[in-house]
Amino acid sequence: MLVILCLTLLMSSVIATGKESGLPRLDDTETVKAFISSAEVVVIGFLENEESLGYKELLAASQKVKSVPAAMCTVKEVWVDFNISSDTITLFRKVDNHEENLDLAMAKKLDADGLVNFITTNEVRYITEYNQVTAVGLFNSEVKTHLVIFANRGSKDYTKLKKRLGALAPEFTGKFLFVLINGGVKSNFKSLNYFGLKSTDLPRVGIYDGDSDRKWLLPEGEISTERVRDFCQSFLQGELKNVKQAGEEPKTEL
Repeated sequence: MLVILCLTLLMSSVIATGKESGLPRLDDTETVKAFISSAEVVVIGFLENEESLGYKELLAASQKVKSVPAAMCTVKEVWVDFNISSDTITLFRKVDNHEENLDLAMAKKLDADGLVNFITTNEVRYITEYNQVTAVGLFNSEVKTHLVIFANRGSKDYTKLKKRLGALAPEFTGKFLFVLINGGVKSNFKSLNYFGLKSTDLPRVGIYDGDSDRKWLLPEGEISTERVRDFCQSFLQGELKNVKQAGEEPKTEL
């Protein structure tokens, strides 16, 4: 309890400092680690000062993408602990313990819209809603196995499953990416067809393994936390290898 209180006070101090400068200041390694742990996805500008290229752009981008907390660190001794050697904007995410670095010295062009794209493209969460933007981050992740939840947005199942399976996802950090696909959108019909499904069949849950380009469906029935957990464990233990794949058409992406 004391640790939680200390971290809360620490982050409150960081936010208070940020009110003066525009972006919260992170002045030591522990504060940086606390900020990274404070949300599923965060962005930190490792910048020399507020006049550095990237500061104004990151501040503007953070105001457009409010779902991703942003901060800055100007202490180069701290940079070393995160393998940063020059001005860099880094996105940290928990779901696959990934760090996406944007080396500003190598950037040909930098503006707020470009940073918004950088953030949203790599904003992969414990459960990520699939679309053309998030697809880039999903397929670029080192975690190639997806637990796919098909549901029609607007139905009671969509919100319920997002909450239920979003709570399960942290158990499989680094092993699965949980992906929520809206079966009511025409652009996602290709994903449904890949699993041999139609929007009227939903909700359903499947597994897509990018390494083998194979997929399986959880048998029809209640989509409970226990059944989905067992389904994931069956894949990890190799028990699905001899189980018939879902759908018929071979494919290499969702």
